[in-house]
Amino acid sequence: MSESTAATRRQVLARTGALGASIAFAGSLPELFAGTSAAQTLGHTDYGPLIPDPKGLLDLPKGFRYQVLSREGDPLRSGEGKVPSNHDGMTALPGRHGRVHLVRNHENRANGKVPVPTVEGLTYDPAGKGGCTALTLDSRNRVLSERVAIAGTAVNCAGGPTPWGTWLTCEETEDKAGTNGYTKDHGFIFEVDPVDPHRSGAVPLTAMGRFQHEAIAVDPKRGIVYETEDAFERPFGLFYRFLPKKAPGGPGSLRAGGRLQAMRVPGVPDLSSIQETGACFDGVEWVDVPDPLAAQTPIRFQDFGPKGITHAQKLEGCYWGGRSVYFVSSFARSAEGSAADHFGQIWRYDPSSRRLTLVIVFGPDTDIQLPGESPDNICLAPSGGLMVCEDGNGTQHVYGVTRRGQVYAMARNAQNIGTAQEPEYGEFAGVAFSPDGETMYVNCYTPGTTFAVTGPWRR
Repeated sequence: MSESTAATRRQVLARTGALGASIAFAGSLPELFAGTSAAQTLGHTDYGPLIPDPKGLLDLPKGFRYQVLSREGDPLRSGEGKVPSNHDGMTALPGRHGRVHLVRNHENRANGKVPVPTVEGLTYDPAGKGGCTALTLDSRNRVLSERVAIAGTAVNCAGGPTPWGTWLTCEETEDKAGTNGYTKDHGFIFEVDPVDPHRSGAVPLTAMGRFQHEAIAVDPKRGIVYETEDAFERPFGLFYRFLPKKAPGGPGSLRAGGRLQAMRVPGVPDLSSIQETGACFDGVEWVDVPDPLAAQTPIRFQDFGPKGITHAQKLEGCYWGGRSVYFVSSFARSAEGSAADHFGQIWRYDPSSRRLTLVIVFGPDTDIQLPGESPDNICLAPSGGLMVCEDGNGTQHVYGVTRRGQVYAMARNAQNIGTAQEPEYGEFAGVAFSPDGETMYVNCYTPGTTFAVTGPWRR
């Protein structure tokens, strides 16, 4: 099936309400919600069908409503320039007096449509078009401020919050100085302080590695940072951990350096070869990365000894739950070099037991073009469940998954950036909940739009 045909078929399914029936999930869903209370994890089937938005922006179930917090091209409230394009990973951090701090990535490449404005003291490389913006909201989701939080970085895809209230933004590139006009090497993690961005500055955390970063999750007890790599070609990415010198951490503590290691699962060179949910691997090993700065050779190409290292295609979302770290492989395709095909996996690593478990396998029941493929950004919902941003073809959704394994469409992007005959929709990204659990924040990648969604979340 061609991509355009698949998109048309998915539009028909969306209009008829048959979309949700096409999704299949296999595995032990309760594992995903470790650390939540029994009251939170009862879950529900869904919130009802999605209602077309007369404004053509965001379709939601009855009883839910949205606010547009920010759109690309509009003036930043700080007066520093325009709201940048390509809204991607995001976090919602608690502030004083009920305020919420949103930190939002902008995945701009060298030819970014609306670049992040350069600001003195917050710019790493003037040639970089990516970075982050920070919004401060009051308890009613009114925007109090919006400003540049870091500039001059490149391809800021995802990242993750820290237990001490900052955001780690990740560059998904390996471009070095002299490539695409850049004046400095790229492929680093940067810490962003949403309250005072100048306090964190634009300092690359070089010890955490230079590679095509995607997302991170922090072990709140040990301060260990887990990192995913979304490499676009073979050999595919690795799953890393960073052992900081200063643990369990605090603002600026990661600048002190530490050790970067990559995960080796004995006997498993490629995670895509594992197809059965519940498959467990004990004795996971962590191997020091020979050259974290990848001065001559990208890390995934480096020599990890005769036992090699474990790779996986499309390592993306990453979060900490209970006492484990969870990470997503969006898909694997043997035609592109993976050992086997799949439509999305969620893996769980328990540091205490050194055990890796395949928890969930995504996949459509009938056709590979239907939803249920390519999970990307992911977060836990306060109502007891999971929210998953879809990054596939055709119509784009935020899907909910209950603890019982029931899947439902929570939101649908109604902004058609194609034509009436060949519609096209930007992916969702950066899904996150307010500290009080009353608001879901989510980005539409293009046209860059940040939404606040409120409604009966705890129904």
